[in-house]
Amino acid sequence: MKVILRKDVEKLGKARDVVEVSDGYARNYLFPKKLAYLATPQNIKLIEQEKKREEALKEKERREIEALKAKMEGVSCTITRKTEQENRLFGSVSASDIAEALLAKGFKIDRKNIELEEPIKEFGIYNVPVRLGPEVVVQVKVWVVKE
Repeated sequence: MKVILRKDVEKLGKARDVVEVSDGYARNYLFPKKLAYLATPQNIKLIEQEKKREEALKEKERREIEALKAKMEGVSCTITRKTEQENRLFGSVSASDIAEALLAKGFKIDRKNIELEEPIKEFGIYNVPVRLGPEVVVQVKVWVVKE
């Protein structure tokens, strides 16, 4: 029996895949748990339309990310902090601080997308990677200066 998977099923396939399974497996496991439905010609057409729509959305999202990357290429932000002693920061600069500085520049970036390995604890200029998409990373220059 051919069925269309609604969700990913381990060792069987991913969502929207058309797979061949035994009748008993479909009736007793996949259908009751709403993991699949029967692969009729009408349902297959609907799945193909959904795939096309999803691909168009992914392409639009990819173009938006590329446009954002082009805008962020030369962006730098300045963060001022108090000094403790011997050019050391009083506290540190974290991903949240960088996200706030980027927001002030007009870029709404989630702090989780700022790939700062550890908080910045000294004054200076740093190149910080910011993840915009699955495969798109842009370097942002961060200036940490005395207040």
